[in-house]
Amino acid sequence: MSGDGSTQHDARPGHDVPDSRGRTGLHRTGRSVAGNPDVRVTDVEVVSDGWHVLRRTTFDYRGRDGVWVSQSRETYDRGNGATVLLYDPEARTILLTRQFRFPAYVNGHPDGMLVEAAAGLLDGDAPEEAIRREAAEELGVRVGDLRHLFDLFMSPGSVTERVHFFAAEYRPGEIAGGGGVVEEGEEIEPVVVPYDDALAMVADGRIADGKTVILLQWAALNLF
Repeated sequence: MSGDGSTQHDARPGHDVPDSRGRTGLHRTGRSVAGNPDVRVTDVEVVSDGWHVLRRTTFDYRGRDGVWVSQSRETYDRGNGATVLLYDPEARTILLTRQFRFPAYVNGHPDGMLVEAAAGLLDGDAPEEAIRREAAEELGVRVGDLRHLFDLFMSPGSVTERVHFFAAEYRPGEIAGGGGVVEEGEEIEPVVVPYDDALAMVADGRIADGKTVILLQWAALNLF
């Protein structure tokens, strides 16, 4: 092991050799975290370097009995994201999306067509900028004032992603375009849901997306 914490894995793509996207140094992420004195990271290995990054991290963890134990965890790093609940307070409706999600389809969803709040990865932008971009791309909505709600880790057992949640008003007459990014294979349909139907759609499974359920629960307390 060298002075910068590198290991025999350095010859692997994504370490000191560029991966398919030209990235190096992916094995350094997490080595410098120091907020928890009961955790000491000892090794980070890039397991998969596709569009997103899968890492295997080995660390020593000190339990409540004071004993240090070596553990290993795999983390999937796809970047952070943002989502927004678009609502029309006059018509008392919510504007959502419908699109095909293969992971849901292969894991038991009847047709893989999920009804969701507009959302996307930050891709280097601030959360507010990113969700304005996604609302325009997916639904053709130009978002005005944004209300920041909270930031949540959606699957902290294995995925590093933190999602920034927002709410914003929309007006039907201001919608133009949308449908998603064709070059990325997106085919996104708008779905208008009356306030009174939203929670019923969660109860009967028509809405089964986690971030959307969280936003609708917030709306139930603050909008409905």
